Amino acid sequence: MIASYKKLIEQKYPELVIEHIEPNTIGQNNDVVIINNSLVFRFPKYEEGIRQLKRETELLEAICHQTPLPIPVPKYVSFDSMVPGQVFTGYRLIAGAPFWKEELDRVQDKEARHRIASQLVTFLIELHGTKGELIEPIFKQERKSILEMVEQLYESIEKKLFSYMRNDAKEKVTHNFRVFLDNEKNHAVKQTLIHGDFGTGNILWDADACAISGIIDFGGSGLGDPAYDLAGILAGYGEEFYEECIRLYPDGEDISERVRFYRSTFALQEALHGVDNNDPEAFECGMKDYC
Repeated sequence: MIASYKKLIEQKYPELVIEHIEPNTIGQNNDVVIINNSLVFRFPKYEEGIRQLKRETELLEAICHQTPLPIPVPKYVSFDSMVPGQVFTGYRLIAGAPFWKEELDRVQDKEARHRIASQLVTFLIELHGTKGELIEPIFKQERKSILEMVEQLYESIEKKLFSYMRNDAKEKVTHNFRVFLDNEKNHAVKQTLIHGDFGTGNILWDADACAISGIIDFGGSGLGDPAYDLAGILAGYGEEFYEECIRLYPDGEDISERVRFYRSTFALQEALHGVDNNDPEAFECGMKDYC
């Protein structure tokens, strides 16, 4: 596998001298390799992954000059054949390690925690404020209202997960979705560009500088509710840090109820991922509080 990927890259970019290549992660949708300890290359394993990576590449090229934190910038791109194993993108490695909650917990200084919160919220404000003309061509085929997306999520949960759930859990989930869907304030939510997976694994951290060093993985990005990204902060870092972030976000209190709704769906979305991708571990983890 590594040898074939190396050959593909050299054929497309003969000027790139590959002195060292190693696998980084073998994911469900992509194989990832690191070249010369400085470049990240992703190879989709399935046709759907190719379409997703192509869309992500177009998005990153459109927004790379406007984000206040480093993001992947496609430098090496090959979509010539659109065949799994032959398609790739490559970008400069962004230094840093995942910003797990344990890393945040080690930061005791209040001013430092505030700076971190400000970095994350400033990034989201800029991302959510992306001009429509930059992204409309990329997502024009995918436009759905937020209510449609939430209804679709509920239908998937009902169809694929309810048979595994306790009766009281089913009633609670149904009530939770109905309250959201019936709330007229949620019928006119303005869609923006969102990251879509703003969790601890996709936020990079420079421990020496005590600062966020970059944001990665825009594969789930699209038009959606900006509250969804704030829900990632709540899920990943807990109540106290979330409250600091939501105070920094413009009109944060107005979206807080939606943030908490989206947060309440994350486990079920993980269970759905398990069902759809034959991943028993994800299914069991997502369902453990509902069975």
